[in-house]
Amino acid sequence: MRVATWNVNSIRSRVDRVTDWLVREDVDVLAMQEIKCTADQFPHLSFSAAGYEVELNGLNQWNGVAFASRLPMEDVELGFPGVPGFGTALPDGSLPTEARAMGVTVEGVRMWSLYVPNGRELGHPHYFYKLEWLERLAEATTTWLAEHPGRPFAVMGDFNIAPLDGDVWDISVFLNSTHVSAPEREAFAALQAVGLHDIVRDFVPTGFTYWDYKRLRFPRNEGMRIDFILGSKDFTDLVTAASIHRNERKGTAPSDHVPVVVDLDLDAADGDDDRPMIF
Repeated sequence: MRVATWNVNSIRSRVDRVTDWLVREDVDVLAMQEIKCTADQFPHLSFSAAGYEVELNGLNQWNGVAFASRLPMEDVELGFPGVPGFGTALPDGSLPTEARAMGVTVEGVRMWSLYVPNGRELGHPHYFYKLEWLERLAEATTTWLAEHPGRPFAVMGDFNIAPLDGDVWDISVFLNSTHVSAPEREAFAALQAVGLHDIVRDFVPTGFTYWDYKRLRFPRNEGMRIDFILGSKDFTDLVTAASIHRNERKGTAPSDHVPVVVDLDLDAADGDDDRPMIF
């Protein structure tokens, strides 16, 4: 099973690019971020024509996450337990929950599409919201792993964190800014501490997943590595290959992010006795 994550930066603007890539790369399941639309606005027909069903969590022209799959999706969940809100308080005093997380199960594999808050700038309320959001994600992950031992689990998407200095083109440019601050990196490390592994880095140790549209960042390769697939041991054990599809940043009207892909051998999870024996 081929699984991918991609911040598409408005699915209505890039539906043809995304569906063409899905078919061309033989992807089974795609987690999307920044779809920027509601369910009624989503281009379902284009995905159906390509052979994919879609489940999504989208509220307005901002944020939004989704899954496209040509395999059945089960246990669809919008938002993880304890996910915090942000913005102007509602009449009951609670904060609005943004469309930043959703989970599905495909072929027994539990997956979450995540669009982690940007943080905006150090000290901004959105920065503290980001840290709380990540803390609650770690707590929800810990609970799920404890309640479902042995089941493959992964969180994937745009984390808006560059955990290593080499994950940005020049760390000196990012001094006193978000994405590389110690608390953000500690929050990323906390996800690894509860049992998740940065799978793609094993196969692709270096390389970026995002390049800003401004200042010729892509031609100059002034990018960032902020899109990840983090998996439990049971998920990681199924991975046979991984890749970052840099070429999707080229061409007409690309997203500023590119797809990140892993291949899973689900027979390994089944303990397939029909595989050839080696003596």
